[in-house]
Amino acid sequence: MKTAFTGTAFLAAAAAALCACSTLPARAQCGKASWYALHSQTASGEMMDPSEMTAAHRKLPFGTRVRVTNERNGKSVIVRINDRGPFVRGRIIDLSKAAASRIGMVRSGHAPVCIAETGK
Repeated sequence: MKTAFTGTAFLAAAAAALCACSTLPARAQCGKASWYALHSQTASGEMMDPSEMTAAHRKLPFGTRVRVTNERNGKSVIVRINDRGPFVRGRIIDLSKAAASRIGMVRSGHAPVCIAETGK
């Protein structure tokens, strides 16, 4: 039996698919996060402060704000990208100690996360 979409049904299906895709955040990425607490200069030129809500990412522009959500517990935090890294294969972001603490990953040292750009 052959099923054909009518014009209206096709448009409704296309609109539903478009709406579902448009709710996805731009530049969303999932992977593993780690944290670091150095007291040195970051790649952006500012001093690393473990008590600030900052992070290192390989490619996002400095100043970009991203929401990082711990997939294990659903906790999230907004951080500002101010450094480059992580330089460990399989990791997508390095968080400051304060940001890692906020999402409950200090003890383990790493966690599965999803990140989504929130703007500058």
